Amino acid sequence: MITRVKAKYVIGFENGDHCILPDAELVYEATRILHVGRGYSGRVDVEFDAGNSVVAPGFIDLNALSDIDHALFDSWTQPDRRLGLVWSEEYLRDHGPVFTREEEVFRREFALSQLARNGVTTLMPIASESYKEWCEDYEDMADMAHAVTALGLRAYLGPSYRTAVPYTDGKRLLLHVNEARGLGGLDEAVRFARDYEGAAEDLIRTALLPARIETQSEGTLRATREAADALNIPVRLHAAQGLYEVERIWARSGLRPLPYLAEIGFLKPRTFIPHAWAVPGHPHMPKNFGEGDDVALLSDSGTNVLFCPIPMAHYGGCLHTYDSYRQKGVRVVLGTDSAPPNMIRAMDLGMGMTKTFTAERSSASAADLFRSATLDPAEALGRDDLGRLAVGAQADYFVLDLSGPHVGPHLDPIRTMVMNCDGRDITRVVVAGRTVVEDGNVITVDTSDYLERAQDFMERYVASLTISDYAKRPLDELLPSSYPIR
Repeated sequence: MITRVKAKYVIGFENGDHCILPDAELVYEATRILHVGRGYSGRVDVEFDAGNSVVAPGFIDLNALSDIDHALFDSWTQPDRRLGLVWSEEYLRDHGPVFTREEEVFRREFALSQLARNGVTTLMPIASESYKEWCEDYEDMADMAHAVTALGLRAYLGPSYRTAVPYTDGKRLLLHVNEARGLGGLDEAVRFARDYEGAAEDLIRTALLPARIETQSEGTLRATREAADALNIPVRLHAAQGLYEVERIWARSGLRPLPYLAEIGFLKPRTFIPHAWAVPGHPHMPKNFGEGDDVALLSDSGTNVLFCPIPMAHYGGCLHTYDSYRQKGVRVVLGTDSAPPNMIRAMDLGMGMTKTFTAERSSASAADLFRSATLDPAEALGRDDLGRLAVGAQADYFVLDLSGPHVGPHLDPIRTMVMNCDGRDITRVVVAGRTVVEDGNVITVDTSDYLERAQDFMERYVASLTISDYAKRPLDELLPSSYPIR
């Protein structure tokens, strides 16, 4: 089956970069692109005229929330309530998972449907561990693989694992360490990688996804690096994303997080460090952790940084700056790490936050940000068949409608996308030639009851916080509403 899609703009690929093709067409057969441009004269079985739209390569989100987001209840809390959102000592000693396996499968399905609606065609998941018994496991990620396959997205999967969990005595944030559980989690992640690499007709690839650096021992970090190299798969580790983490790693090693990772040989190509803002020279970084060029360590090693503007804005952080990291030779790729997983909003926020830091209008250009959501993550993964609309590449694309009155007039399609549009303007999403979203609706799975079930999940999630709170405060005290409820 050969399909031709016509649109006012097609984002093509030429001389190693995107190009803009007005009044052009995209033609593909099965999973692969046959033609990008104008004047295709071969056989066509299906015609689709997208009209006043942009046809663009699908977004690649390597910090994609596969969960019900927690920012609604933990990104605004006052200091006296924040410890209430961490496990108490009592809860640490005696608790099980909050949700059943079936309920946790649903929260994955819902999150994946949201990613699809927002034009994400390739993802690497991230989820909360706070309502788990300890962390993810093989079975959990096998369920995720099934959900990804049913929906029809492309994914890099692996269960998260950790050797320590945060808890509180009501006064301090502490870590409970169990290295055996962390190493066992790594073993399950390796087994998953061996079993699932290339599954679902190669829509599923695998990765090692240990949880945050402060919840890892040096043993799990070294073993992770060794396993990823042996399996030849990517690895992602959240690091340099907060001052508590910096304090913990400094106390353990006398080094900041990124120099510590460099010293143990963790920083390498196809390695992704989400956030990575806590480095010398950042306005929020205390000077008592020493000096040095931590960003150069990333550049020299070929390590990639995941910039997630939406959660960074919610939690009061930002790279200092997107442009300066790139100028030092660091590949910066965008992630959403939020719900809704709106990559277009992420690009717009990333632009605004960077311009505010630099006071320079030319900083964080729409062109660079779009590359960071398409070409750059594809290259970081070693995939020259993703992130671009080119002959021989995977038929992964989305259609962005420019005709809505809220969009207004347009000029350059990429700047218009970033500054005037939204993920809700995406009407069609195709992965490996299979249509996943049509007219803004997911069509590969039934999502008719998703919103109601997601609301129930969120309410039970929040209710569980009273049980794990060290002070057992009722919700109206632990998480008061914005205004009094009358």
